[in-house]
Order: sequence, then C-alpha cells, then structure tokens
Amino acid sequence: MPANAKAITEEFLRLLGFNATLHEHPFDQGVLLDIECEDAGRLIGRQGQTLAELQYLVNRMIFQADKESPKVTLDVANYRSQAREALVKKAREAADKVRRWGDIVELEPMNAFDRYVVHQTLMDDPAVETHSVAVDGTTKKAILLRPKR
Repeated sequence: MPANAKAITEEFLRLLGFNATLHEHPFDQGVLLDIECEDAGRLIGRQGQTLAELQYLVNRMIFQADKESPKVTLDVANYRSQAREALVKKAREAADKVRRWGDIVELEPMNAFDRYVVHQTLMDDPAVETHSVAVDGTTKKAILLRPKR
C-alpha cells in the first residue's frame, strides 16, 4: 500500500503543534509539499535547518511505510525556491570570478542538496569545474571552483 506523503506530513505537523495547510505538487525529484502556516519562521529554522530535519524525518516515516514511495521535498513560504535561486546566483558569481581571474574560489560548507544544486548549475560551464571537499569539524562539505584544465 503506497504511503500518503501529504497525510503523513499533515499529521506530523499537527502533532508538533502546527496548524498547517499542505499543497502537493509532483516534480522531477519526487513530490513537493508546499506548507502554509502562521509560524513559517519557526518551521524553517535557522538557515533552513529545522525544515531540512523535518524533511528528513518525514522521508524516513514514508520510507518505513512504503519503500517505493517517491522522495518528498518540503517547502514553507517559498523558502526553498528563494534559497535555491540565491544559491544559483552565488554559484554563477563565483564562476564569473574564476573565469575573470583564473583563481580558485571556495564556497562555504553546505549540505548535500545545496552542493548538488551548485554542481548542476555549473555542470555545462566550459571554463569552470567544481569539486566538493571535506571540511574539518562538520559533516558539510565546501565546493571549490577552479578553471578547467
């Protein structure tokens, strides 16, 4: 029996004390659940950390119910789409610096999804290559941009 991602997320949010409305949208990486609630900032957390942890927990619960269910992405008040646009802009600006000066540019440590966005953004750039590198003291990795050899 397939897991109902929307119902599971609604119940989880209710148990956490959030009065939320969810809108479900299919997209290429699975399902996007857009959450509307009064206390969006509390649900998003500092730098999206609470939202990321909530998304992880929801995906674990859904996977336990149905191992074939698509991955669920949670968004609150368009936070993820705005953060993604800002990240794409930052990646392109860093690539411009690499092309202009020929130097290596290091982006701050980021989670796997954000690194994926940066790598995908610059994947077809003929002058710039990207590499993830471990950062001591954290599970996040930084991205190095350098001129292609």
